[in-house]
Amino acid sequence: MLTTLLVDLPLWLTFCAALLFCWGLTLFGMPGNWLIVALSAAVAWLAPDDSRFAMGWANLAVLLALALAGEVVEFAAGSAAATRAGGSRRGALGALAGAFVGAIAGAVVGLPVPVIGSAMAAVLGGATGATVGAMLGELHLGRSLDASWRVGHAAFWGRLLGTLSKATLGIVMVVVAAIAASS
Repeated sequence: MLTTLLVDLPLWLTFCAALLFCWGLTLFGMPGNWLIVALSAAVAWLAPDDSRFAMGWANLAVLLALALAGEVVEFAAGSAAATRAGGSRRGALGALAGAFVGAIAGAVVGLPVPVIGSAMAAVLGGATGATVGAMLGELHLGRSLDASWRVGHAAFWGRLLGTLSKATLGIVMVVVAAIAASS
């Protein structure tokens, strides 16, 4: 019993740290929730069934459903906001590219709060990048600055709410995976 605990506890703690790292990638516009699913699938496949560190396939199905829900929510929030504001496909593509660049730039610049500051800056940078990208896409189509601003403003809030919703589902995934791997 003690030998199993001494082997499984460090594995479980490493797994939890990796889950949190994957979740953090979501804040930067990366596929962190899908990495949580992949990491959990590796544990479900590789961990011996008699180990306390084993994870069931049913738990993996729950994680997959949560990851899919996160994608749907993020996409719906961004699309609905930009569409309601009269955005075009070019504006949407600009918002996606801008969000990625903005998230990376925000993470690099960061806010003066250790660790949390970089994550907050990445989320805000992604939303700001979505604004700039959407505006540039709309301006390129010949839309007015005012119309482009409305689409960019909607892209900002859509991206922000979508990312926060997806990150919230990601935290739920981390908790589900951590509990599943410890039982």
